[in-house]
Amino acid sequence: MSGPAETDTKAPAPVSFRRALRFVAPYWRRLVVVLACSLASTAMSLYVPLLSRDLVDGGLIGRDMAQLARVVATFGVLTLAGFVLNAVSGLRYTRVSADILFDMRLAMFRHLQRLSPRFYARTRLGDIVSRINNDIGEIQQVAAEATLAWVGNVLFLVGSIAVLAWLDLRLFLVGMAAVPLSLWALVAYRRRLERRIATLRERSADVGSFLIESLQAVRLVAASNAADREAARFRQHNNAFVDALMAMQRTTYLAGGLPGLVLSAGMAVVFLYGGSRVIDGTMTTGTFVAFMAYQMQLLAPAQGLMGLYASIAGARVSLARVCDILDARPDVVERQDAVPLAHARGVVEFDRVSCSHGRGPAIERLSFRAGPGEVVALVGPSGGGKSTAADLLVRFLDPDEGTIRLDGRDLRELRLADLRRHVVVVDQAPVVLHASIADNLRFVRPDATQDDLERVMTAVGLHTWASRLPDGYDTIVGERGAALSAGERQRLAIARALLADPAVLVLDEPTAALDPATERDVVAGYEAAMRGRTTIIVTHRPEPARRADRIVLVTGGAGDADRPVPTFESWFHVPDAV
Repeated sequence: MSGPAETDTKAPAPVSFRRALRFVAPYWRRLVVVLACSLASTAMSLYVPLLSRDLVDGGLIGRDMAQLARVVATFGVLTLAGFVLNAVSGLRYTRVSADILFDMRLAMFRHLQRLSPRFYARTRLGDIVSRINNDIGEIQQVAAEATLAWVGNVLFLVGSIAVLAWLDLRLFLVGMAAVPLSLWALVAYRRRLERRIATLRERSADVGSFLIESLQAVRLVAASNAADREAARFRQHNNAFVDALMAMQRTTYLAGGLPGLVLSAGMAVVFLYGGSRVIDGTMTTGTFVAFMAYQMQLLAPAQGLMGLYASIAGARVSLARVCDILDARPDVVERQDAVPLAHARGVVEFDRVSCSHGRGPAIERLSFRAGPGEVVALVGPSGGGKSTAADLLVRFLDPDEGTIRLDGRDLRELRLADLRRHVVVVDQAPVVLHASIADNLRFVRPDATQDDLERVMTAVGLHTWASRLPDGYDTIVGERGAALSAGERQRLAIARALLADPAVLVLDEPTAALDPATERDVVAGYEAAMRGRTTIIVTHRPEPARRADRIVLVTGGAGDADRPVPTFESWFHVPDAV
């Protein structure tokens, strides 16, 4: 585990928000309704300050009670109607934005499912979680809150500027003199702000990765008396995060505050010049009051837009980090003309297959054939490429050279869903969900009946054990099956594979972490799952291999040609070794 990285993180490559339009396009009709409500509300808000001119010149100075009543009534109606329209547009937009961002999160989640083990070997889990949760959450917050406010502010600014120019052009030009300077101050901090936000995202991901790693290793931490050291490392990561947060906040205040100060100085000039014209009699009091009402309302959305810049810059950084994941190319892609495979006999053939992981070849020119119902053991030293063969069989990876066939067809020609229905892998450390025994089994077949569950659990010797639990098959097994023994986890995984009823069963190091007695029990459970189906056993232990009809020695290509390769003839007679 490494400490926090340096805080001088470069800003991500520019990402256009147009990339997000493919998620927005399906909702354009609903967005048009939101925009119409926003336009109507903005139009009403623009008219309200103009009432002050009629109120002062006609109602107060002109002493016209009827005019005063009309102005007050109009003000009340417009205020109420604006409130209703704002509420409708805000609620509808929040719902639409939530749907759009869920689509983005779902697209990222589905893309992650398509990426190969190579991607997860080089990418921290905490960084992935940070992007799918925090970064998309940041985009969602900006989309739900800032974007609608941005649209409303822009519409109000454009309308207010038009009214101000109509009321008094000279006074308007005086007020606009400070705008170029404020825009310069805003742009000057843009790139610096994006770098700070990118750094903050990385430090946040560092904290998340540390917590995931440390919690997964909680037994090691406790057994090594390392709790204090881990707490110190946690503090180190958190301090780096806080430093990045404070740097980002300081830049945010400068990016949003300085332009606002410049605009406020422009307001003072407007007060002075406009007031002098009222005194000189070249402008009516009502016109000056109306102008100042617009000018005062102009300052708030202008400052709001500058404040929103930090949020939009953060969303841009988050979008870049999300796109990094979406742009990761899957190693395995289903062909458009992929062939369906409704039924499989279970004939597996490796034809001079080679595959590497970037550190040299994991498998070199591996060839073997397993006929229907045959049990073949792939044996060899650790790191010899046996587990890579399992990944290749379900197309988590594709070979660099050679061909793998199922029933005579290249796996790359088949639909992935069909291939993975007919070929099932039970991993060395099987995944057990934090759910009930029944839910863990039904994960591969949601429509399985209770009789189906009991049948497969009986086959692996776990039905009596499960029935005696306080909640029976509804017993929660804990995070990663923590409430189960290693042998029980393995046999539960076997039962789950048996429920899927594949034509080809791949057992990847099924007993590597088990003691001899448990190993015999697990192997007995495997025999029930292997019966009548093609089975590939990946192992470096003799007990599972004894159940095989044939044994294939996989020496792999670990990049060390001088390393002696152990054989298994000393364990037992090896027929038909390849």
